[in-house]
Amino acid sequence: MTNLAVFDIGGTAVKCGLWEDGSLSFNTQFFTPKNLDSIIEQMKKVINHYPVDVEGVAISSPGVVDAKARIIDGISAVPYLHNCPIFDIFEKAFKLPIRIENDANCAGIAEMNCGVGTNVNHALFLVLGTGVGGAVFINGSLYKGAHLFGGEFGLMKNHTNRILSETGTIVKATKAYEKVTGEVIDGKQLFRLASLRDPLANELLDTMYENISQILYDLQVALDPEMIIVGGAISERPEVIDELQKRLYEKLASVRLQHITPVVSACQFKNDANLIGAAINFIETI
Repeated sequence: MTNLAVFDIGGTAVKCGLWEDGSLSFNTQFFTPKNLDSIIEQMKKVINHYPVDVEGVAISSPGVVDAKARIIDGISAVPYLHNCPIFDIFEKAFKLPIRIENDANCAGIAEMNCGVGTNVNHALFLVLGTGVGGAVFINGSLYKGAHLFGGEFGLMKNHTNRILSETGTIVKATKAYEKVTGEVIDGKQLFRLASLRDPLANELLDTMYENISQILYDLQVALDPEMIIVGGAISERPEVIDELQKRLYEKLASVRLQHITPVVSACQFKNDANLIGAAINFIETI
């Protein structure tokens, strides 16, 4: 089994691990550097720290990853990754084979290969974080689309003409609470306030659930998956999964399509999903 250094590059932190004998170990992280030279230096330190010879580097990255062109298109919170020969830059720096895949795709690959999506043929993966990402799996395989934008659910719009990344995240809900009250809170506090029957907190969560479930309805009637897997920190709250399952069922039942309601499930691997998926993607594309 190939020994791989695996990295999940995010806007705030870079998660790291060693993929050895089919399992992940040496999990660490460091703050995302401000420039390309600095991130390469930090990644080298991590690789050199591992007690085995690393045979490749697997990376989960934001943006639209074009493995054929060996670039990362689009935009993200890590701008220096984009629109440069990033595959070649990393390979030259590390002197190792490189594989890069989009972060949401990596998480979906992990769940479909050895997580909750095992033995599922058609599934969608929805990542609810600061924004919204996603991935589409048809006949068990990742579907990227004609322009590599398959799964960009965060760009979908509803009746408000705003994209889901602006209307369907707990981060945006807490910002809305702060704007009205002047009180700075996080997602956990918003859920707690809702449990204490704070009317604004409940209204904001209701709007968030409604915006997400409307997009899930559209995706269900368009793609008809068996399962919708939800990732991101919010997915660890059972009430979120239950609420999305209930609302999706109700929307489908309203047009007599309750029999096509998919299973809505939280992801299994949580914060490790991107790292595991990056490793699997590397091995499958050797």
